[in-house]
Amino acid sequence: MDKKELQEARTNPDFLKYLEQTRKDAIELKNISAMYEVLDSYLILDLQEDKINDLYENILKVAFEKIEVLVGENKKLTLEGDELFYIRSFYEHSIEKWSYESYDGAKELLFILTQIVDDEKLMLALNMHLVMCSKQINLDDFYDKYVDNDASNDNEKYGYFIVNYKIDVEKFLKENKDVLDVEYENLKHLMN
Repeated sequence: MDKKELQEARTNPDFLKYLEQTRKDAIELKNISAMYEVLDSYLILDLQEDKINDLYENILKVAFEKIEVLVGENKKLTLEGDELFYIRSFYEHSIEKWSYESYDGAKELLFILTQIVDDEKLMLALNMHLVMCSKQINLDDFYDKYVDNDASNDNEKYGYFIVNYKIDVEKFLKENKDVLDVEYENLKHLMN
């Protein structure tokens, strides 16, 4: 969307009414994909921060409830359907914690994801994040030194995650196996 189209969307009463109704319905029905659709629209259009925050809180609430059930059933999540959005919400929350240098909080969420996600590419990225948080590398330094911002994702489902790097991730994880082993041992209580 160009600036003119964005402004038209921001001021179109029918679209704003539709967006508001969709927001209310999505929250009431605990429809995480619809909540994300509305959230993404609010973010793109730079609309009402209080509604953005409310949507995000509801997304996290739904995701935590669903993931708790799935963990209890010993199920793995894929990057398909609503499961993608449960993973996305946990992931975004971990990145948010990391951005505030709440390394322990970020590590807990990242560890839980390593235990419930069934996707090899994302698992490598999650483990890399876990090592970085363990070493207390701040998020800006992580982006600057390790993330390949020029790489494009071969699959749309990875668009929500940091999965492209300037280094060989598998080699990095082998070199940091001891760090990862300690974190897994220290965090395993979260899955009991």
